[in-house]
Amino acid sequence: MDISVISLFPEMIRDASDYGVIGRALERGQVGLECTTPRDYTMDAHKTVDDRPYGGGPGMVLKVEPMALAIEAAREKLPAGSRVVFLSPQGRVFDQDIAREMAELPGLVLVAGRYEGFDERLIESCADDELSLGDYVISGGEMAALVVMDAVLRLLPGVLGDEASAEQDSFTDGLLDCPHYTRPEVVGERRVPQVLLEGNHEMIRRWRLKEALGRTWSRRPDLLERRKLTDEESRLLQEYVAEYEAPRD
Repeated sequence: MDISVISLFPEMIRDASDYGVIGRALERGQVGLECTTPRDYTMDAHKTVDDRPYGGGPGMVLKVEPMALAIEAAREKLPAGSRVVFLSPQGRVFDQDIAREMAELPGLVLVAGRYEGFDERLIESCADDELSLGDYVISGGEMAALVVMDAVLRLLPGVLGDEASAEQDSFTDGLLDCPHYTRPEVVGERRVPQVLLEGNHEMIRRWRLKEALGRTWSRRPDLLERRKLTDEESRLLQEYVAEYEAPRD
């Protein structure tokens, strides 16, 4: 996959991309990454990329021309079928399903906003999609672009090394992840659940599924509302709820 990020601060992307999943994918040649700044496509000595909003109000708005030229230059270098995605509070909320959808693409142009956002005509003429991380405000789209990159790249074959890691992540099957434990067996007065020590793989599978269902029920019930449970999942969730609500000594 080839990715191009349009940003006023490309060094933010380059510096963060040295680490973790993105850094490994770049080092192995599994992804190509280019950062482009619209300042390189301005026509004045001050490299102006923003201006005051029509109608008044605080802040500055990103101008159409330098942004559009930067996007077009990035798009021309990517394979056919690549998608231009604006990181915007007005976009659809990014989730695991969208990450899977994007992992099938040959390339992405991720457009990071700043200040009061984009001139709407830029979005109308250039955007294939708009994505938001959620209902909160951050200072710019660079961090959102890095989140999208990390979530998408970890789904590409060979990036994680162990394909099971991606398959078992939270949200992969619409549930939160189950609890995880490692050595030592006892920390203070807290012990690893006995079922994980007995080597019965079927019992471990059922325990993990039950804990994932229960954790989702208690912390993110909205996810369960969108998911059709199997008969086994319904039974395990009922067991979890009964144990959760049982009186404790």
